[in-house]
Amino acid sequence: MLWLKERVITSIADSVLNSEELDKTVAHLLVATRNDGYAQGYAECSHHVVNALKVDGETSKSATHGVDTEVALAAAKTQFNTLQLPVMDLITVALQSEDYVTWL
Repeated sequence: MLWLKERVITSIADSVLNSEELDKTVAHLLVATRNDGYAQGYAECSHHVVNALKVDGETSKSATHGVDTEVALAAAKTQFNTLQLPVMDLITVALQSEDYVTWL
């Protein structure tokens, strides 16, 4: 059990935390979150300016004009929540073996 704790569990955690799939998915989620936050913030700020100055707002030159950042963020969240890591598939196979310690 000590070997399992010191070697296998640490190795599995390292494999998960250092997986390219996880890195890419988290990076994609961060970008989508930032873009949606920017778009929502810009829209809210524009709304306040238009109300304060009592003018018609022109947002067509905004970087987020016509971009549905909410849908992109929802897709990134779904991608993260359904992420499948190859190392986890290997662990599932190993644990189904009678000699799972050797497999791990």
